Amino acid sequence: MRYANTASGTPMRIVMLAAAAVALAGCATTPAPTEQVAVAKAAVADAVSAGGPEYAPGVFKSAQDKLDRGNAAMAAHEYNDARRYAEEAEVDAKLAAVTARSTKAQRAVAELELGIGALKDEIARAAR
Repeated sequence: MRYANTASGTPMRIVMLAAAAVALAGCATTPAPTEQVAVAKAAVADAVSAGGPEYAPGVFKSAQDKLDRGNAAMAAHEYNDARRYAEEAEVDAKLAAVTARSTKAQRAVAELELGIGALKDEIARAAR
């Protein structure tokens, strides 16, 4: 009689073991996103060197704020939040850097065009 219950209990044991394995896998901790935070810090540093605080202050501040939140989440071991904030900070920092570089380039073009116009005027006066 003892063996009669074992045959019908085997599938139930397998189901229970599978459920326990899934539950344990769900409880596994997310690894710390140290690499993503480092990439975000590098992107913010690049935005600073590109002139982000001056030429794209709103986007740059957003990047810096998100990086700060990511660092706080890392300290609190909230790694999913830390990863999300770091990824968002990286994107915002890259946008700030590109915006700053673009603005600088546009200003340089405008200055060159002014210089070219002045040279054309000078040539026209000399030709009279």
